[in-house]
Amino acid sequence: MAGREAGNPADDTSGAGVPPAPGHPTDEAPPPVPHQAGSPEDKPGPGDGKPGGEAEQADAPHPHPHTCTCPVCPRGTRAAHREAQAAFRARRDALAAGEGLPAAVSYSAGASRQWISDELTQAAREVGARARAEAEGWYVLLWRRTLYVVWGTVAALFLGQVATAFTAGWTAARTAGLLAALLGGGLLTGAARLHGRRGGVLAPVIGEDNRLSTSRAVAALWVLLTAYAVLVLAGRLAFASGDGERDTLIAGLDLARGAGLVTVLAVTSAVAVVVRRVVAVRVQGQRLQKAQAPRPRAADLLTDDSGRAHFADTQYVLVSAVAVVYALVRLARRPDQLPDLPWGLALLVLVSAATYLASKYAEGSRPVIHAVVRAREAGDLDGPIRTGDDIEIRGAGFLPPSARTPDRLARMVVRIGAVHVHVPLVPVPGGFTNPSDTTLIVPVPVEVEPGKAEVQLVSAAGVETNKVTIEVGD
Repeated sequence: MAGREAGNPADDTSGAGVPPAPGHPTDEAPPPVPHQAGSPEDKPGPGDGKPGGEAEQADAPHPHPHTCTCPVCPRGTRAAHREAQAAFRARRDALAAGEGLPAAVSYSAGASRQWISDELTQAAREVGARARAEAEGWYVLLWRRTLYVVWGTVAALFLGQVATAFTAGWTAARTAGLLAALLGGGLLTGAARLHGRRGGVLAPVIGEDNRLSTSRAVAALWVLLTAYAVLVLAGRLAFASGDGERDTLIAGLDLARGAGLVTVLAVTSAVAVVVRRVVAVRVQGQRLQKAQAPRPRAADLLTDDSGRAHFADTQYVLVSAVAVVYALVRLARRPDQLPDLPWGLALLVLVSAATYLASKYAEGSRPVIHAVVRAREAGDLDGPIRTGDDIEIRGAGFLPPSARTPDRLARMVVRIGAVHVHVPLVPVPGGFTNPSDTTLIVPVPVEVEPGKAEVQLVSAAGVETNKVTIEVGD
């Protein structure tokens, strides 16, 4: 979910320098990368504007074989991206070793650094395009896989009902449970088809940063449990033969019996809404750095943006999962009423939700510049900052965990007065030494007028730092 720090020479997972991906034995030109200027996807298609437009594209017959590796196929985009990563790493390590440097720029350390940075920037942008193309193809495969999980769960429920029916006998409650599962599976299938290009069943729980949202996933879990319980009671009511049985089933929906479940459902849903608002406000106010992930992963539910296990997320998912399992057992034992979630267990879920919500208010900070000094190499004389010198910017939070891929690092810009200076990429075997999370080095261009000038950084996530004033000498 997040790459390793750029200042660490550990090998990163993004690359560039893309050779053409193998295609079909035809003369067709490879299609443009999705969402790029001039792409046919930018033009309205026959399904655009219609509820089923995206699903029709996802379900369109694919003319390519299952083993196809051309750039238009989901599996081909993955292969092309991996080739691009390998090519980028090889190119970066070669430039770090001084190989492939033109003689025209080798006379100057500054010119060499700028040429290497430009080469890596172009290569990184190409890999970013390959990564986006792979994500598009991955979503096409994902929505079908989510349906396998849905109907696999329905099949497991059926097998469990059949296995236990040999000893306890088949009852109307078992029939109602299976019918509720079939109806729920059908509704989820329809929703998945409508959102085939957005992750299928997972579309509602994927956040704006392209990660699985813990708060939405937990809320969705309680919504599915409640909906299934109500469908079971509706099925029981439809098969009920006597007035007494009908009255019992209707009484099973009383608030006194389902108060714990309703309270937990209301609180977890409210937490999902509040967390979305909190994150949006903090990002817009530049108090939280967020960048889109390549694609959602199951680990997103338990980790932060950097991929490290997060206590608040983990405990929220764990406590909610345990409570849901308990509620399902209660529903299986008493299918004539809503699961009567004990107040002790409901309170445990509420405390867990409050802890998760508090962590969202506490996390995140904007990048900050602590100081700007003249960069000095061994043998140089001390002196004031002049045009043509390198300056070292010291601070914290320059590289947020979600924006450490080379294509995002290449977007970092330092404003020196009215001049915008792109932060050069300085490679070493396995990574970059510049920029890093706490320091970065940029040259002072000749366009900067002597005198006082303000220095400000635009981080890899597009957040502006504070301004620091320096004195540029003649």
